[in-house]
Amino acid sequence: MAATPASPQVHIESVQTGLPTRVVEPDRTRVIAVAAPPLPATALQRRLRAVFYYRGDDAPLEEGILVKESLGEVLCFFPEMAGRLRRHADGSWEVKLNDAGVRFQQATVEVTMEDFLADKERARKEAALAPWVDVSAEDPDMCSLLFMQLNRFQGGGYAIGVSCTVLLSDPLSLARFLRAWARTHAEMKEQGKVAPTPMMQYMAYFQRPEICCKRIRSFPVHSVAADGVHAQTVLFRAAAGDPRALAAACIDRASEELGADRPSRFTLVVAPGDPARGATTVETSVTADGLKKGGAGHALEAAEWGELGLEELTIRDVKPVHVSYRIVSGGDEGLVVVMPDGDGFLITATVPK
Repeated sequence: MAATPASPQVHIESVQTGLPTRVVEPDRTRVIAVAAPPLPATALQRRLRAVFYYRGDDAPLEEGILVKESLGEVLCFFPEMAGRLRRHADGSWEVKLNDAGVRFQQATVEVTMEDFLADKERARKEAALAPWVDVSAEDPDMCSLLFMQLNRFQGGGYAIGVSCTVLLSDPLSLARFLRAWARTHAEMKEQGKVAPTPMMQYMAYFQRPEICCKRIRSFPVHSVAADGVHAQTVLFRAAAGDPRALAAACIDRASEELGADRPSRFTLVVAPGDPARGATTVETSVTADGLKKGGAGHALEAAEWGELGLEELTIRDVKPVHVSYRIVSGGDEGLVVVMPDGDGFLITATVPK
């Protein structure tokens, strides 16, 4: 009987925090309106995971430094991405824009990128490339809401994994942030604009390169919880309509298209039309039959992840050869995210199977 091949290892070599390069004005917040407090702990973990794969030589140490520095620069224009959740005594929530930062890690993966992409279990294993640490319901202000990881594969090629809770950023908003970051990264690389003062913290890496070979921890790729693999997401567009009615229509149609039972309950997240002024609304334990269906006769059109424009996320002058998207809804509940987009809406409906 043939032995089962060992699972490739992921080696975490650096864990850092990307901080905005400029201080955010005090007392800035983003409101999260919860329809029926309290917000369950599972709702804090619902997130979008995206992994971007690039061919080319192994991304050098300097590239990882520039990724972190360009993150710090772009966070000045998206300060909420470096914020933390805060819960009030009355059960309401907000994102506190407090410069706490984005978790950024660098890792190596003991497998070639081609083999990883061809793996039939890639969807389950991708969680190792885009890490996530659950937000604590007791101490949410201590938990990062956005994670990024630069993964280097054997033989060249690398992947950038991103995980972000939908309470902080819906898929459209996250796409805008990532596109802005990629532009900033390219501009800083072209102009050699890495700030001299922050570079001092990396001096030891250049003076003693052996430090870079030290590993903080290692684990098999398959050992990471395979969250989200038992749910699928369908995207829709609608020219107009009531968000709650659209959510009911989308969850019905997504269930039909996927050949899955309609989830008995789901969470509804409605993004604000103006993120700088409006509130994200969250409604948990929603039933499709319980939503207002009047006025839901607006036609739904099929949409695709590619409409976010992230297939053009150019790093080191190359576009990704593959982009993987997954919404992790958690448990047996579905998740619908309604996002204003121009004169209409982009809607994701995630159904567990």
